[in-house]
This record gives sequence, structure tokens and C-alpha cells, in this order.
Amino acid sequence: MSGKPRLTYLNGRGRMESIRWLLAAAGVEFEEVYLETKEQYDKLIKDGFLLFQQVPLVEIDGMKMVQTRAIMSYIAGKYNLYGKDLKERALIDMYVEGISDLMQMILVFPFSPPDAKEKNLESIKERATNRYFPVFEKVLKQHGQDFLVGNKFSWADVQLIEAILAVEEKVPDVLSGFPQLQVFKTKMSNIPTIKKFLQPGSPRKPPPDAHYVETVLKVFKK
Repeated sequence: MSGKPRLTYLNGRGRMESIRWLLAAAGVEFEEVYLETKEQYDKLIKDGFLLFQQVPLVEIDGMKMVQTRAIMSYIAGKYNLYGKDLKERALIDMYVEGISDLMQMILVFPFSPPDAKEKNLESIKERATNRYFPVFEKVLKQHGQDFLVGNKFSWADVQLIEAILAVEEKVPDVLSGFPQLQVFKTKMSNIPTIKKFLQPGSPRKPPPDAHYVETVLKVFKK
């Protein structure tokens, strides 16, 4: 095995996508193993790879890490994306947790029943424009800096640009009332490591389609 982190998940976004984003933003190359059958998943559990019988699984620095939050905390700390002290880390944690709440709605959206999709899309738009994006618009306006915490690129910035782009895929004009976030989006998208990740052919996954949903249901069926 090479020295690159190895990511085991499905060939789609899901809970692994934020991990891909964070590694890519840190300029870290990684390898991926894709689960396509329930048998592959069951074997990981049987072999003791999955502490809580769940993926994502990230093999890094000799560890087999599970639990998305723990994995991302480790990566952020390892690659200096986690603030300079406990106060900055607490701010980053708060922002990340908030963004994760919004991302959870986007994560489950592809699995909505057809008759609930329109209602769920409205919920995403409402939460983004009334609860989550106003927070970050205010933070950026008040301190007048390019980044959310300590005027230094951090995990929180990576999470936010991922969320902005994910919401825009569903609600293209969602940033129309947020000038600070529009500037933030442009600046983040031009950071070299992120710009590379946004190019075609990168490890970034496309929006979930029917095939991805079908594979998820097949791999994780009870």
C-alpha cells in the first residue's frame, strides 16, 4: 500500500464527500475503494475493519478510522486546518456543525419519495436562506476578512464552500441576497487546491443519480 490515505465508500458523494473535499483542499492525494455489493460491506464488518459497522472508512497513518466527524477532525488537525488555539477550534467546530446540519438535508434528499421531493427542496432553500447562510454572511461582514476564523483558511471554509455549491445545484439563485458569500465563493473556488478539485476528472463526485441511490439501497440493505 502506498502512503496515500485510502477511502472506502460507494462511488458517490454521501458522507465521504466532505472528507474528499477536506483532503483535496489540503493538497493530499488519496486512493479510493468503492463498495458495489452487500457482500463487500459484510466482509469489512466481518474482518473487523468497521468499528461501528458503518462507513466511511479511511485508512490513514496506520489507523482504520470510522465516524465522519472523527476522520475530519484528524485530517483538519494534521494539515493545519483547525485553527491556532482552542478558541479558534471551538469556532470552527460550531461552524462545521451548523453546516453539517444543512448538508444532512442535502444528503438524504435523493432518497425522498417522489411526492415529497418538492417539499424537501423547499425546506433546503428555506433553511439555507433563513437559518444557515445569514450566519456566515454576518460573520464575513463583521470581521471583514477572507476566511471564517482567524483570517486563515480552515476546515470551516472548506465545509462552507462545499455546502454553497451543493445548495446551488438545487437552488441556483440561493446566494442572490448574500453578497459576502458570493465573494467568498469566488475566492474559495480560486484557491489552487480547491480549483483543482472543481475541475473535470478530479475525485469530486457528481450529484447523486438514480444509479447511486439504487447502489446505496443494495449495499446497505438489512
